Amino acid sequence: MYSSKIVGLGHHLPEQVITNQYLSTLMDTNDEWIIERTGIKERRWIDPAKDTVGNMAAKAARMALERAKVDVKEVEFIVFATITSDYYFPGSGVIMQRELGLEGIGAMDIKNACSGFIYALSVADQFIKTGMYKTVLVVGAEIQSTALDVTTRGRNTAVIFGDGAGAAVLQRSDKPGILSTHLHADGRYAEELYVKDPGSSRPREERQPEQILDTTGFKVVMNGNQVFKHAVVRFMEAINEALATNHLKKEDINLLVPHQANLRISQYIQEKLNLRDDQVYNNIQRYGNTTAASIPIAMSEAWAEGKMKENDVICLAAFGSGFTWASALIRW
Repeated sequence: MYSSKIVGLGHHLPEQVITNQYLSTLMDTNDEWIIERTGIKERRWIDPAKDTVGNMAAKAARMALERAKVDVKEVEFIVFATITSDYYFPGSGVIMQRELGLEGIGAMDIKNACSGFIYALSVADQFIKTGMYKTVLVVGAEIQSTALDVTTRGRNTAVIFGDGAGAAVLQRSDKPGILSTHLHADGRYAEELYVKDPGSSRPREERQPEQILDTTGFKVVMNGNQVFKHAVVRFMEAINEALATNHLKKEDINLLVPHQANLRISQYIQEKLNLRDDQVYNNIQRYGNTTAASIPIAMSEAWAEGKMKENDVICLAAFGSGFTWASALIRW
């Protein structure tokens, strides 16, 4: 059995900065209200004339490969986490593959929302551990902004989400890097955070675009209280599971990189684990919730800031739509 290790990280963010003040001109909200509930001060939204999920992912991937000093032609497989692919089908993995000039290698998409990157990392880890591939590109990328209801009716979700992409280069290693990954789901809560359309389980008449009169099914539906209540429990379960599996204690964590869902959730987890501010990486204040992209963007920034050093124990944790939740423990 082989081991896998992250050898490079990269990210890309759209240029357009959307402040809370700007959102207050579109809907009944204000800076204080948004910060108090989410911790978010600003987020990035794409320019539809130039940004796509595929090309943002390709830019993040190129940064990760450059930092890793790995030639793009060494990549043997792509695992791409997104719920906002450029097309309904095919997935964005093949779009990024085309952007990188990697025609012929396998590419798969994972549609697990905020937990998607850790799921993708786990899949890539298994491919390398079994000896099937030596170099796998793992990506999380999202464009949420163009689907948001930017009126007062949609403010509970419109103020939260941002766009962006993050990438990791995973390679076979002699030393353990990815120590373990832990994946969970509970479909009983699928409709607590979901987008109904364009779903397939409808009468034919309801799936024809010219017949669609009610477009509310295309908007994000979120039961914020249920999400928060489950997230704080599942985050802790997943982190403790990862520590127990590797016979480590919470005191052994050098850096926790949680999914950037809500600053209050991250602070709650930090308090429960008794971690210092410098042991938890948060950038939701600047980028909002970028769904599957949030963890790789945060990791890429943390690495660039010197917060991930050799032999450090890095813990990743996420919770999202499904409900799904996951964790990964990494020896850097």
